[in-house]
Order: sequence, then structure tokens, then C-alpha cells
Amino acid sequence: MPDVARTDPARTEAVVAVLAGGLSHEREVSLRSGRRLAAALRDAGAAVREWDTDAALMERLRTDPPDAVVVALHGGEGENGSVQAVLELLGVPFVGTSSAACRRAWDKPTAKAELARAGLDTPDWIALPHATFRELGARAVLEAMVDRLGLPLMLKPDQGGSALGAQVVTDAADLPAAMVSCLAYADTVLAERFIRGTEVAVSVVDDGRGDDGGPRVLPPVEVVPKGGFYDYTARYTPGAATFHCPARLDDSALAALRETALAAHRLLGLRDVSRMDAVVDAEGRTQILEVNVSPGLTETSLLPIAAEAEGTKLGDLFAALVDRAIARP
Repeated sequence: MPDVARTDPARTEAVVAVLAGGLSHEREVSLRSGRRLAAALRDAGAAVREWDTDAALMERLRTDPPDAVVVALHGGEGENGSVQAVLELLGVPFVGTSSAACRRAWDKPTAKAELARAGLDTPDWIALPHATFRELGARAVLEAMVDRLGLPLMLKPDQGGSALGAQVVTDAADLPAAMVSCLAYADTVLAERFIRGTEVAVSVVDDGRGDDGGPRVLPPVEVVPKGGFYDYTARYTPGAATFHCPARLDDSALAALRETALAAHRLLGLRDVSRMDAVVDAEGRTQILEVNVSPGLTETSLLPIAAEAEGTKLGDLFAALVDRAIARP
């Protein structure tokens, strides 16, 4: 890892549209991310417009196109590739992953399968649509799920973020209620073997400061939720979780985290910025939980914590990403 200390903070005079809000379950979180990012980019010299993804967006992009767009949307069209596909259609430069790679990463079972095929560790899982429980009988399917994966289990929607609908189940009697909670956010339930260990988030950025100008890894952030589970409340309530950056792990575990995050970023075809959520288990192995193409940028989010820990301002980081997006063919 090269020395990343900054002596010449990135500045940009670009006109940047920050897209935030949208209509997903994560709208409020997205608005918080957008406001913080807009303020940081203004500090870095950009002329910033804050736009929602509503019926006026297409007209704005056509009649008053910015130099670049930064997608600060979470969930739904902001991460499943829909907005990115529109930006590609209109030829508008944007910070973030291409539409095709967004679709691949957005679907958790698809991403996990690709990671596993590449030899990266991810907890054993099964994904089943609502129709399977309804047609074959929920009790029988849930019993088979426990026989295969054991307890405790992590149940979560196959798509989405911010831990919405996700629950740790330690008693089989609680599985039906947990399944219903998941199905409120998606039509398919992802059941995953729960891994005990150190929960860590590792952000990857393509800001031109990595080896040979490639992507680099920010310091891993260890997450210790006070309630025991890093759920929606713990993620966005100040004081509900404690963060350690860099994570309190030995050098070999930290190195493995960095290598795994880079490998996942490249394997899934991600671009500019991503965040790997993982657990380092008792054997010291990095178990990938999921990879996010639009990491949160709120006051309690993990990418800004990592950037601050290495001495990089959020605005400088995204100013560099904006300039690279504009220069991209």
C-alpha cells in the first residue's frame, strides 16, 4: 500500500449534480448522504446541484447537464443499475459503478455465487422466493433450512441495504416472523449461516492514489453495535455503535481484508467506490457478507469514518472521483 498522505488536496471546479432521495425504503438515509456529500464537494470547490430522482430529472439532465453526477441513492433504482442506465443512455459522466455491474452486485445471491466461485469465503446460504414457502408449506421449508444451515441464522431480503428486514434468528420458533419481516422488503428471502466474529467494513476507492493508479483500500472499520446486531437503528443513530479504525485485528487479518475487498471490487466489475461488509471469523478468515455500490455517507456511515482516519477529507476524495469520471472515455 503506497503512502496516501495528502499534501495537495483535490479540488474541482466542476458542476456536479448530487442525486439523493428517490422512492426506496432508504430515502431518508439517501437524503442525509446527499446533503453531507453536497456540502463536502462545495468545500472542495465544486458547484453543486442537489437533485432528487423524480419526473423532472430527465429534463434537467437534457437541458442543463452537469459536468458529472454523483449517485448518492441507496436501495432501489440507485443501486440496481436503473439510474446508472439512464445516465449512460444520456451520455452523462457519473461517479459510480456501471449499470450492468450494479445489477450483479445488487442481487445478493448472484453476487455471493460469483464470489464463492472465485474462491472467496462467504457464509453458506440459500435463497427462496415467497412462492416456495406458500406452495410447499412454510414449516417444511423452514425445517429443511435449519437442517441444512443450522442455527443461528441470518435472514435478510435478497436485495436492498441498511439491514432493513434483516434479523438474526437463534430459535427456530422465531423463523416464521423473521421471514415475514424479510418479505416486507423483497419477494425472496436470503437465509445465511450466521458467522460469529469481528464485523468489519472495508471501502475501496478509485481516486488515482492506488498502486499504478488503480483502486485502493481505505482503513478497515470495525463495528461494535451496542445492541449486539448492526441493524438499521444501530447504523443511523449516533452512539448506537462504536467504531474502531483501523479495526483491532492483527496485521495478517488486516492485510487479508484489504486483499479480499480489492478482489471483490474487481471481480464484480465495480468502479470508483464500493464497500465490502465482512466478518473475520475465529480462524481469521474474511467472510464476505455483501458488497455495496453506493456506500452511505451520513454522519454515522463507515466510508467517511475510514477516509477521516487516513486524513482524507470526504470532499477531496469525491472531487478526485468526479474529475476522473469526467475524464473517462
